[in-house]
Amino acid sequence: MPQDILSNVDNEKSSVLIVDDHPLVREWLASLINRQADLVVCGEAATAAEAMQAVVALKPEVAIVDLSLKDSSGIDLIKNLKTGCPETAVIVLSMHEEAHYVERALRAGAKGYIIKRDATTKVLAGIRSVLEGASCFSDEVSGIIAEKAAEGWPVVDSLIGSLSKRESEVFQLLGRCYGTRRIAQELQVGFKTVQTFCSRIKKKLRLSSGTELLREAVLWHDRQNQDGDSKNAGKKH
Repeated sequence: MPQDILSNVDNEKSSVLIVDDHPLVREWLASLINRQADLVVCGEAATAAEAMQAVVALKPEVAIVDLSLKDSSGIDLIKNLKTGCPETAVIVLSMHEEAHYVERALRAGAKGYIIKRDATTKVLAGIRSVLEGASCFSDEVSGIIAEKAAEGWPVVDSLIGSLSKRESEVFQLLGRCYGTRRIAQELQVGFKTVQTFCSRIKKKLRLSSGTELLREAVLWHDRQNQDGDSKNAGKKH
Protein backbone atom coordinates (compact mmCIF):
# COMPACT_ATOMS: atom_id res chain seq x y z
CA MET A 1 0.00 0.00 0.00
CA PRO A 2 1.43 3.47 -0.90
CA GLN A 3 3.00 5.58 1.83
CA ASP A 4 0.39 8.29 1.48
CA ILE A 5 -2.41 5.88 2.33
CA LEU A 6 -3.20 5.57 6.00
CA SER A 7 -5.35 3.01 7.74
CA ASN A 8 -7.41 4.80 10.35
CA VAL A 9 -10.70 2.96 10.67
CA ASP A 10 -13.37 3.80 13.24
CA ASN A 11 -16.61 1.93 12.62
CA GLU A 12 -18.57 4.43 14.72
CA LYS A 13 -17.64 7.34 12.45
CA SER A 14 -18.22 8.03 8.77
CA SER A 15 -15.00 7.47 6.80
CA VAL A 16 -13.41 10.02 4.49
CA LEU A 17 -10.55 9.63 1.99
CA ILE A 18 -8.52 12.72 1.03
CA VAL A 19 -7.06 12.87 -2.49
CA ASP A 20 -4.78 15.86 -3.09
CA ASP A 21 -1.19 16.13 -4.29
CA HIS A 22 -0.33 18.90 -1.79
CA PRO A 23 0.76 17.48 1.62
CA LEU A 24 -0.24 20.67 3.44
CA VAL A 25 -3.78 20.49 2.08
CA ARG A 26 -4.09 16.85 3.13
CA GLU A 27 -2.73 17.68 6.57
CA TRP A 28 -5.15 20.59 7.00
CA LEU A 29 -8.17 18.55 5.89
CA ALA A 30 -7.22 15.55 8.01
CA SER A 31 -6.84 17.74 11.10
CA LEU A 32 -10.17 19.44 10.44
CA ILE A 33 -12.10 16.22 9.82
CA ASN A 34 -10.55 14.17 12.60
CA ARG A 35 -11.63 16.77 15.18
CA GLN A 36 -15.28 15.95 14.39
CA ALA A 37 -17.21 13.54 16.57
CA ASP A 38 -18.90 11.86 13.61
CA LEU A 39 -16.14 11.82 10.97
CA VAL A 40 -12.72 10.23 10.53
CA VAL A 41 -10.09 10.30 7.79
CA CYS A 42 -9.49 6.66 6.91
CA GLY A 43 -6.78 7.40 4.35
CA GLU A 44 -4.91 9.86 2.18
CA ALA A 45 -3.66 9.67 -1.41
CA ALA A 46 -1.53 11.98 -3.52
CA THR A 47 -2.25 10.43 -6.93
CA ALA A 48 -5.18 8.90 -8.81
CA ALA A 49 -3.50 5.48 -8.76
CA GLU A 50 -3.06 5.62 -4.99
CA ALA A 51 -6.64 6.83 -4.62
CA MET A 52 -8.05 3.82 -6.48
CA GLN A 53 -5.98 1.46 -4.34
CA ALA A 54 -7.12 3.23 -1.20
CA VAL A 55 -10.80 3.12 -2.10
CA VAL A 56 -10.64 -0.60 -2.86
CA ALA A 57 -8.76 -1.31 0.39
CA LEU A 58 -10.54 1.09 2.76
CA LYS A 59 -14.00 1.52 1.19
CA PRO A 60 -14.53 5.11 2.39
CA GLU A 61 -18.02 6.56 2.42
CA VAL A 62 -16.77 9.88 1.02
CA ALA A 63 -13.76 10.85 -1.10
CA ILE A 64 -12.64 14.48 -1.27
CA VAL A 65 -10.88 14.90 -4.62
CA ASP A 66 -8.81 17.73 -6.10
CA LEU A 67 -9.11 18.12 -9.88
CA SER A 68 -5.37 18.76 -10.38
CA LEU A 69 -3.37 15.62 -9.66
CA LYS A 70 0.18 14.78 -10.72
CA ASP A 71 -0.50 11.53 -12.54
CA SER A 72 -4.01 12.04 -13.90
CA SER A 73 -6.98 14.35 -14.22
CA GLY A 74 -9.25 14.40 -11.21
CA ILE A 75 -12.15 14.13 -13.67
CA ASP A 76 -10.86 10.75 -14.88
CA LEU A 77 -10.49 9.61 -11.28
CA ILE A 78 -14.10 10.59 -10.52
CA LYS A 79 -15.30 8.62 -13.55
CA ASN A 80 -13.32 5.56 -12.45
CA LEU A 81 -14.64 5.83 -8.90
CA LYS A 82 -18.21 6.18 -10.16
CA THR A 83 -17.82 3.04 -12.27
CA GLY A 84 -15.70 0.88 -9.95
CA CYS A 85 -16.66 2.14 -6.49
CA PRO A 86 -20.16 3.67 -6.71
CA GLU A 87 -20.65 3.35 -2.94
CA THR A 88 -18.08 6.11 -2.37
CA ALA A 89 -19.56 9.60 -2.76
CA VAL A 90 -17.15 12.09 -4.35
CA ILE A 91 -16.84 15.75 -3.39
CA VAL A 92 -14.59 17.96 -5.50
CA LEU A 93 -12.49 20.44 -3.52
CA SER A 94 -10.81 22.66 -6.08
CA MET A 95 -9.41 26.11 -6.77
CA HIS A 96 -11.17 26.04 -10.15
CA GLU A 97 -14.58 27.73 -10.23
CA GLU A 98 -15.08 28.04 -13.98
CA ALA A 99 -18.30 26.60 -15.40
CA HIS A 100 -16.64 23.97 -17.61
CA TYR A 101 -14.83 22.44 -14.62
CA VAL A 102 -18.09 22.28 -12.66
CA GLU A 103 -19.98 20.73 -15.57
CA ARG A 104 -17.33 18.10 -16.26
CA ALA A 105 -17.06 17.12 -12.59
CA LEU A 106 -20.81 16.72 -12.19
CA ARG A 107 -21.13 14.77 -15.42
CA ALA A 108 -18.31 12.49 -14.23
CA GLY A 109 -20.30 11.65 -11.11
CA ALA A 110 -19.27 14.09 -8.37
CA LYS A 111 -21.96 14.68 -5.76
CA GLY A 112 -20.54 17.99 -4.60
CA TYR A 113 -18.25 20.81 -5.70
CA ILE A 114 -16.63 23.11 -3.14
CA ILE A 115 -14.18 25.94 -3.84
CA LYS A 116 -10.99 25.79 -1.76
CA ARG A 117 -11.31 29.35 -0.56
CA ASP A 118 -14.65 28.57 1.13
CA ALA A 119 -14.84 28.43 4.91
CA THR A 120 -13.98 25.15 6.60
CA THR A 121 -17.58 24.84 7.77
CA LYS A 122 -18.63 24.45 4.12
CA VAL A 123 -16.38 21.40 3.75
CA LEU A 124 -17.80 19.75 6.85
CA ALA A 125 -21.38 20.60 5.88
CA GLY A 126 -20.71 19.20 2.41
CA ILE A 127 -19.44 15.89 3.74
CA ARG A 128 -22.46 15.48 5.98
CA SER A 129 -24.79 16.48 3.16
CA VAL A 130 -23.59 13.77 0.76
CA LEU A 131 -23.64 11.23 3.58
CA GLU A 132 -27.36 11.96 3.83
CA GLY A 133 -27.76 11.39 0.09
CA ALA A 134 -27.95 15.04 -0.95
CA SER A 135 -25.54 17.19 -2.98
CA CYS A 136 -23.36 20.09 -1.83
CA PHE A 137 -22.07 23.15 -3.69
CA SER A 138 -20.29 26.39 -2.97
CA ASP A 139 -22.48 29.44 -3.44
CA GLU A 140 -20.52 30.34 -6.58
CA VAL A 141 -21.09 26.86 -8.01
CA SER A 142 -24.82 26.98 -7.23
CA GLY A 143 -24.91 30.26 -9.11
CA ILE A 144 -23.19 28.69 -12.11
CA ILE A 145 -25.67 25.80 -12.13
CA ALA A 146 -28.63 28.18 -11.97
CA GLU A 147 -27.20 30.42 -14.71
CA LYS A 148 -26.41 27.53 -17.02
CA ALA A 149 -29.85 26.00 -16.44
CA ALA A 150 -31.39 29.28 -17.59
CA GLU A 151 -29.27 29.05 -20.74
CA GLY A 152 -30.56 25.58 -21.48
CA TRP A 153 -27.74 23.52 -19.94
CA PRO A 154 -29.26 20.11 -19.02
CA VAL A 155 -28.52 20.35 -15.30
CA VAL A 156 -30.40 17.11 -14.63
CA ASP A 157 -27.87 15.25 -16.80
CA SER A 158 -25.08 16.69 -14.66
CA LEU A 159 -26.73 15.86 -11.34
CA ILE A 160 -27.82 12.36 -12.36
CA GLY A 161 -24.57 11.04 -10.91
CA SER A 162 -25.80 11.94 -7.44
CA LEU A 163 -28.53 9.29 -7.63
CA SER A 164 -28.11 5.91 -6.00
CA LYS A 165 -28.39 2.76 -8.10
CA ARG A 166 -32.03 2.21 -7.12
CA GLU A 167 -32.93 5.89 -7.62
CA SER A 168 -31.38 5.72 -11.10
CA GLU A 169 -33.55 2.69 -11.90
CA VAL A 170 -36.68 4.55 -10.80
CA PHE A 171 -35.68 7.63 -12.82
CA GLN A 172 -35.06 5.53 -15.93
CA LEU A 173 -38.46 3.83 -15.63
CA LEU A 174 -40.13 7.21 -15.16
CA GLY A 175 -38.42 8.25 -18.38
CA ARG A 176 -40.11 5.33 -20.11
CA CYS A 177 -43.45 6.72 -18.87
CA TYR A 178 -44.00 3.96 -16.33
CA GLY A 179 -46.45 4.86 -13.58
CA THR A 180 -45.60 4.53 -9.90
CA ARG A 181 -47.45 1.24 -9.46
CA ARG A 182 -45.83 -0.31 -12.52
CA ILE A 183 -42.39 0.78 -11.29
CA ALA A 184 -43.16 -0.89 -7.96
CA GLN A 185 -44.02 -4.10 -9.82
CA GLU A 186 -40.92 -3.93 -12.02
CA LEU A 187 -38.57 -3.40 -9.06
CA GLN A 188 -40.54 -5.65 -6.72
CA VAL A 189 -40.87 -3.00 -4.03
CA GLY A 190 -43.81 -1.32 -2.36
CA PHE A 191 -45.79 1.55 -3.86
CA LYS A 192 -44.82 3.87 -1.00
CA THR A 193 -41.17 2.90 -1.44
CA VAL A 194 -41.28 4.16 -5.01
CA GLN A 195 -42.89 7.39 -3.82
CA THR A 196 -40.05 7.80 -1.32
CA PHE A 197 -37.48 7.28 -4.09
CA CYS A 198 -39.26 9.89 -6.22
CA SER A 199 -39.11 12.40 -3.38
CA ARG A 200 -35.38 11.78 -2.96
CA ILE A 201 -34.78 12.13 -6.70
CA LYS A 202 -36.66 15.45 -6.82
CA LYS A 203 -34.50 16.78 -4.00
CA LYS A 204 -31.23 15.64 -5.56
CA LEU A 205 -32.11 16.95 -9.02
CA ARG A 206 -33.47 20.22 -7.60
CA LEU A 207 -36.96 19.72 -9.00
CA SER A 208 -40.00 21.21 -7.31
CA SER A 209 -42.83 18.88 -8.35
CA GLY A 210 -43.75 15.46 -9.61
CA THR A 211 -44.68 16.99 -12.97
CA GLU A 212 -41.18 18.46 -13.33
CA LEU A 213 -39.67 15.11 -12.34
CA LEU A 214 -41.66 13.22 -14.97
CA ARG A 215 -40.86 15.80 -17.66
CA GLU A 216 -37.13 15.76 -16.94
CA ALA A 217 -37.07 11.95 -16.80
CA VAL A 218 -38.73 11.70 -20.22
CA LEU A 219 -36.44 14.36 -21.73
CA TRP A 220 -33.40 12.61 -20.28
CA HIS A 221 -34.56 9.26 -21.67
CA ASP A 222 -35.04 10.83 -25.10
CA ARG A 223 -31.55 12.38 -25.01
CA GLN A 224 -30.03 9.02 -24.09
CA ASN A 225 -31.77 7.38 -27.03
CA GLN A 226 -30.66 10.14 -29.39
CA ASP A 227 -27.05 9.80 -28.20
CA GLY A 228 -27.24 6.05 -28.73
CA ASP A 229 -28.64 6.44 -32.23
CA SER A 230 -25.90 8.94 -33.12
CA LYS A 231 -23.17 6.60 -31.91
CA ASN A 232 -24.62 3.67 -33.83
CA ALA A 233 -24.87 5.77 -36.98
CA GLY A 234 -21.26 6.81 -36.58
CA LYS A 235 -20.15 3.19 -36.30
CA LYS A 236 -21.95 2.28 -39.53
CA HIS A 237 -20.03 4.97 -41.40
